[in-house]
Amino acid sequence: MSFGRRRAWFGALVIISACALGAVGAVRLSAEPARQAGQAAATPGPLMSENYFKNIQVLKGIPVDEFMDTMGMFAASLGYDCASCHSSQLYNDRAAFAIATPQIQRARQMIVMMQAINKQYFGGQPRMSCFTCHRGQDRPGNIPSLAIQYGELMDDPNAMTIFPDTRNTPEQVFTKYITALGGAQRLAALTSYVATGTYAGFNTGGSMIPVDVYAKAPNQRTQVVHMQAGDATKTFDGTQAWAAEGWRPMPLLQLTGGNLEGAQLEALVQFPTGIQKAYATWQVSGTLLDGKSTAILQGSNPNQLPVNFYFDADSGLLSRIVRWNRTAVGIVPTQTDFSDYRDVNGVKIPHHLVLTWTDGQNTYEFKQIRPNVQIEAARFSRPAPYAPKQ
Repeated sequence: MSFGRRRAWFGALVIISACALGAVGAVRLSAEPARQAGQAAATPGPLMSENYFKNIQVLKGIPVDEFMDTMGMFAASLGYDCASCHSSQLYNDRAAFAIATPQIQRARQMIVMMQAINKQYFGGQPRMSCFTCHRGQDRPGNIPSLAIQYGELMDDPNAMTIFPDTRNTPEQVFTKYITALGGAQRLAALTSYVATGTYAGFNTGGSMIPVDVYAKAPNQRTQVVHMQAGDATKTFDGTQAWAAEGWRPMPLLQLTGGNLEGAQLEALVQFPTGIQKAYATWQVSGTLLDGKSTAILQGSNPNQLPVNFYFDADSGLLSRIVRWNRTAVGIVPTQTDFSDYRDVNGVKIPHHLVLTWTDGQNTYEFKQIRPNVQIEAARFSRPAPYAPKQ
């Protein structure tokens, strides 16, 4: 089975599980929650994996959202979905996620092995991950491939390590970007907006679901997906972020680490004049995206993973962002692609977004964006836990 077909089958698995269980997180290798939803929602601060899931033996001491990113690392590295490791009983009984199948027992051994190698040979740095050996296959290969050796050399435009391009400067790229959007003066006049449109992905079974996005300068953002079973809300209030969504492992998930940084970035990009100041250092590089010459600006802050911003060389507009999250078994990427820029009160705003990460892919199509709308402060507060309609 190809990796792409596994992805499509995984989407079907999410729907089947959601129908059978009421609400299941869009995950591949999760475990059964050990607490009731009300208890989990009342717990202050981020909840650790072993305090929420059952039968956690190795991946202890990490927040629930990082645990789910770890599941995404397994899926991306091996080309797996939930049923590849977990008991097939999960279709009818969510508790089956906690059954220690032979595949789960082997995964635990592999995690211990990987951690030991990193500790002994790389000073504890996460230099080796699941992907290091598996590279999308369930069994690592040990024989050289002539097809790879003599095949076409392909550069990964999403690589974290970039090669500096001295022909360009960050100031030049940002100046062109701000000008392409409509200029600093018009951007400064945009203080908020409300976008309405559709949202589709694995967690909707591919169906286009109504979505509203609320954004307020300089860095607040809330999205509400109006699922048939109940509204799914994700919020960043300028400091903290939460997800109250039916496909998450718990009814109210506090985002931490790279996921919190990602929510902050999503809010920041709504008002682009703040991007340059948000990172302490910048590097410039270049690549090709879809055959088009593209400038890369990589922003970095101390003690954080960098973020890559991709700008079309002709138009100057932002076409992609790639960021990374640390997990207990390595680093996972998240990619956002921007297109269909339209004029909104003198400012060009992308109306088509595709968010791709190791646990799924979602597409946003905005039909209307209303600028400078008065948005109540409560819209950006911690949301109520997700509750399906009765």
